[in-house]
Amino acid sequence: MRIVVLADTHMPKKAKVLPAELIQNLEESDQILHLGDWQSLDLFDELQKFAPVDGVAGNVDSEDVISRLGYQKILTFNDFRFGLVHGHQGKGPTTEDRARNTFRDEQLDAILFGHSHIPVLKERHNITLFNPGSPTDKRRQSHFSFGIIDLSTTTTICFQHIFF
Repeated sequence: MRIVVLADTHMPKKAKVLPAELIQNLEESDQILHLGDWQSLDLFDELQKFAPVDGVAGNVDSEDVISRLGYQKILTFNDFRFGLVHGHQGKGPTTEDRARNTFRDEQLDAILFGHSHIPVLKERHNITLFNPGSPTDKRRQSHFSFGIIDLSTTTTICFQHIFF
């Protein structure tokens, strides 16, 4: 199973169309997860043309995005549990801390978050923390980015960033 992970697309403010590098991977995906700052549900509808879509709302999202997706959720794929959150709410001095604290009482394999636009892949307290960065608003980063999660079996997760 291949999951494309996005965050902080800020469409249509930061981009009018999805980048070609992203589209190529969306066409090969089995699932798409977006970690907030969509801005509107138009992007949700566009992404559904490629694969099933789920995600959470972020701090700049419209009320319709918030009411449809909420700010946090836990999803299971191939027996792996993923916590999804944008990372702008809660307690903690950093986005990573806020994301981790959102799920502090949960048994998860990974926490997927956005908000900072900074790609992250690290282990913390036996949980993978993964921020895909942004495919449309790199801010101070050298490259645009998004994430791929490959679940080849019920025992193997492979996380990677795609930089362009």
